[in-house]
Amino acid sequence: MKTKSLTAKTTNVKTMAGGFKTACATRLLLLLLLLLLLLLTLPAAVQAQFGYTITNGTITITGCSAGGAVIIPSSILVDGVNLPVTSIGTRAFWEYNPHPWPVLTSITIPDSVTSIGDYAFEFCSSLTNVMIGNSVTSIGDAAFFRCYSLTSVTIPNSVTSIGGSAFFDCTSLTSVTIGSSVTSIGDGTFHNCPGLTNVTIPNSVTSIGVWAFEGCTSLTSVTIPNSVTSIESGAFEFCTGLTNVAIGNSVTNIGDYAFAGCTSLASVTIPNGVTSIGGEEFRNCTSLINVTIPNSVTNIRGAAFMGCTGLTSIMIPASVTSIGDATFRDCTSLTAVYFQGDAPTPGLYPLYMLERASIATVYYLPGTTNWGATFGGRPTVLWNPQAQTRNASFGVRTNRFGFTITGTSNLVIVVEACTNLANPAWSPLGTNTLTGGSSYFSDPQWTNYPGRFYRLRSP
Repeated sequence: MKTKSLTAKTTNVKTMAGGFKTACATRLLLLLLLLLLLLLTLPAAVQAQFGYTITNGTITITGCSAGGAVIIPSSILVDGVNLPVTSIGTRAFWEYNPHPWPVLTSITIPDSVTSIGDYAFEFCSSLTNVMIGNSVTSIGDAAFFRCYSLTSVTIPNSVTSIGGSAFFDCTSLTSVTIGSSVTSIGDGTFHNCPGLTNVTIPNSVTSIGVWAFEGCTSLTSVTIPNSVTSIESGAFEFCTGLTNVAIGNSVTNIGDYAFAGCTSLASVTIPNGVTSIGGEEFRNCTSLINVTIPNSVTNIRGAAFMGCTGLTSIMIPASVTSIGDATFRDCTSLTAVYFQGDAPTPGLYPLYMLERASIATVYYLPGTTNWGATFGGRPTVLWNPQAQTRNASFGVRTNRFGFTITGTSNLVIVVEACTNLANPAWSPLGTNTLTGGSSYFSDPQWTNYPGRFYRLRSP
């Protein structure tokens, strides 16, 4: 009997345990179904990731509790009404060390947004991808400051202004597309983006700010459109890979050290309209060998070409009336500085103008004034070559057309020729040194042309 009783009790215990497990499983299933229904019926569960403020029926995003790939909604349901998201507020997503928000890797900004606030994504160091909606008109100061992982960005045509330091220190940025409505590139916008290899500045831009592209060491070529009127100080400083720059004809101001340290830049033409070459503007452009200065320039400020060790000669137009200290200091390959006008007023320390340009000679034209035996610490020479057309050397001699060139002893003269003065295409024929004040030039190819014109120029 005891054994049967024990068996019965054991059976009852097993039955009770089974019922308990079944009840718990049923309750858990109901809870899961309820949670799933809540997730399906409450879109605000996603929207609740964002902090926001409401102004005049529109929403400004002020924060986000989610990380990873984030998509900003175009509207948020508030008290039964869908309100449009129109702006991203100041420091809305910034990730500074004390900040508690998760790491952002990707952001999609909808077309409803019209402005991205200052510092909006500052220090988002893991952000690799940004999609900016087509209604954004302004990108605030330092909006993507030090987003070290950002590799490319397309600024839509709706944007009219890019704030200062907007992409400052985005060290992985390689490609930038600037929309066709941008009117200004702010101070330091792309400062120290060493991976940036190419950028197209649209015709809508009128100014390039201070240090806008400073330190973009992989940038090789820049075309500054005719719409731009001002290139501010240091705009392309230390762009060490820059080999070519085309400056638009509307530029009237190029700031101090705008191209300083561009060690690969070989040639530059300063457009008509520029009146002053800034201080240290081309300092340490060690590959620079060709500079064209227009007749509009009246002032060359101090150290403008200091350390241009590849520069061998330069022409200074007659319009230049003042020239600063150390303008050609450390131009160790400079052999000739040609002045077309009167001697310009030097800076406070004239001897520094050509300091350590120890092989340079200063040349000036007949009829110009205020020249002495030296200028800027270097000897001066009268530039007065003439082709003699009334002596026996002029004309055809042994099947060659030639003439004697006279002038100051040891002048080096390049003879050029063309066949059409209406549309001249001058080609160099030879280089003559006026040993003892004269040199004979001859052209053995003269019979190959029905008519040929000649001119003399400096090397």
